[in-house]
Amino acid sequence: MNRNQVPLRHSLVTRLLVSSVVIALAAISATAWLAATTTTRAINYEQGGAVADQRAVYQALVGYAATHHDWSGAAALVNSRAAELGRRITLTTDDHTIILDSQAGPALRNTRPSAVVDPLNVDLGLTGGDEHIDERAVGPYVVPDDDRYVLNEVAKNALTCFNKMGYDGTIEIAKTGRPSVVLTTVRAEAERPLTRSVTESCGFELDSLVSPAEKKALQTLTTLTAGCLNLGDRASQLRITPTFTAYLGESAVVRTAHEKIKVKPPSLLKPAGPVGVVQGCVESGRRTQLRPYVAPRALLFVTAPGNGSTTLSLSDGSIGRIVAVTGAVLLATVTATVLVGRRLVRPLRNLADAAERRTPAPVSTRDEIGRLARALNDSAERRDRAESQRRTMVNDVAHELRTPLSNIRIWLEAAQDDLAPTDAQLLALLHEEALLLQHIIDDLGDLAAADAGTLRIDLRPTDLRDVLTHVVDSHRGSALAAGVHLELTVVGEPVVQADQVRLRQMVGNLISNAIRHTPPGGSVTVGANGATISVRDTGSGITPADLPKIFDRFWRADESRSRVTGGSGLGLAIARHLTEAHGGTIEVESEPGRGTLFTIRLPGLVGAPPGTRTPPTTAEGANPQAGPPPGPSA
Repeated sequence: MNRNQVPLRHSLVTRLLVSSVVIALAAISATAWLAATTTTRAINYEQGGAVADQRAVYQALVGYAATHHDWSGAAALVNSRAAELGRRITLTTDDHTIILDSQAGPALRNTRPSAVVDPLNVDLGLTGGDEHIDERAVGPYVVPDDDRYVLNEVAKNALTCFNKMGYDGTIEIAKTGRPSVVLTTVRAEAERPLTRSVTESCGFELDSLVSPAEKKALQTLTTLTAGCLNLGDRASQLRITPTFTAYLGESAVVRTAHEKIKVKPPSLLKPAGPVGVVQGCVESGRRTQLRPYVAPRALLFVTAPGNGSTTLSLSDGSIGRIVAVTGAVLLATVTATVLVGRRLVRPLRNLADAAERRTPAPVSTRDEIGRLARALNDSAERRDRAESQRRTMVNDVAHELRTPLSNIRIWLEAAQDDLAPTDAQLLALLHEEALLLQHIIDDLGDLAAADAGTLRIDLRPTDLRDVLTHVVDSHRGSALAAGVHLELTVVGEPVVQADQVRLRQMVGNLISNAIRHTPPGGSVTVGANGATISVRDTGSGITPADLPKIFDRFWRADESRSRVTGGSGLGLAIARHLTEAHGGTIEVESEPGRGTLFTIRLPGLVGAPPGTRTPPTTAEGANPQAGPPPGPSA
């Protein structure tokens, strides 16, 4: 067997095939189970076995109707419930005009509605309760927030009273926001049985206290109930409590917190009439009162989706067809898995072959394999580019170091051969070349420290005017020798968080670069405004194609390595690293023939008084044992 051939048990195709078969079997089994379950549910629906689902839909719609004055916003509720149950849910008026429908389907004129949705006359068989008016239909009986606080405090007092008498309970808040005390247990030390007088002695203050909104609503209900009971002259004696119980009496049974009227407990009043008749009139009045606050009555239809018909056959022939279809699906899955697997493995093999030959990988697809091929190609390109840059950098370093070393060797050999006098001029020349050599080595050291993350930055509040004045003054001699006008413009007294030595170095590099590329008669302007430093020259400028390379190491627009423009090609790279080490940014704008503008933006302490000091800090990864940084480099 070929050593590069993958064993069958480890083949991607084999694993994909096994996985697909397992998944297919699971999917088919699940589908069969789901089909049988769904069919059974459909039969139960048709035979009335979906009462629980219908009850849930009914209660949800009654709750919506109780809290909304129309059905305009119920579409989302109807559609979500229909999707959950896999049913068609329809709401119509009494004349079968459709209000809401979860999906299109046959007309329902001859279909019996599942229920009538009316929060003011609920179906007790579906809700399981004993109140015909849904408790969520509160209408004008909502207690405002300010009054709730007062009622809650009274409820706490009532509960404390019951506790002292030996009864435990809780405070429940009704949908209207009104609290009530519900007694739960009776302790052995209870003073006396829980009679009506005991209940009224602790709970009467809470039962008789209402908010102004409740009192207004109860007055309206009293008028409606009195008309229903035909009380005549006794209509003014009708009293209705917050629990919607009616009595007759001269004294009031409710008051607001600000009223100083006398109220009597219901036990001292007479019933308004037969319980059934009175309660019927109270409910009738409540329906009239609440009708504007709830959605109109609607007929609810919960039917099968589509045309509403459900067909099921589980004969021997049907079972055979199910088995045949299942086998066909399994066979199709296996075949498709093999084809897809082979198609998947082929580009992977091509990628492996390309990686071994170190040739570009073919990109034939746009999927993950295509992305992998592109990533491999990009990695190879970056590797080749890095290798090319490494060779170029080695050549540049060798060239830059060779020039001053060659000059030193030539002058020393000339002195040995008595071709050049050993005088002050020779020593000055040798010293100048040594300084140039030290300059290049220092620049390379700074870049190496920046790459390693050990570039030391001693951040302190720094007077920017003083630093820039010092740097500009140190470059006036070279500017004068080059015939370039050098000037400084600083707005205000800006203070930045910076390392003074490194700041002079980065600005000095920019100024040296600007002077070097500005012809005689030109000008270089150094400016500062807040934490922004700018160096503008009127030199030759930089082409758009060269702008992205301006901060690269050893890059010079003069490819001939000529000393006409001077410089090692490291100054701008160092300036960028120093700026980033300060947490700032450096940008360049240039146009051929129109000069160049470098802009440094540092984290500033604009307006801070000069001379302030904070403890020294170092950049992340700084080496506190490192020596002091070198001087400015161009």
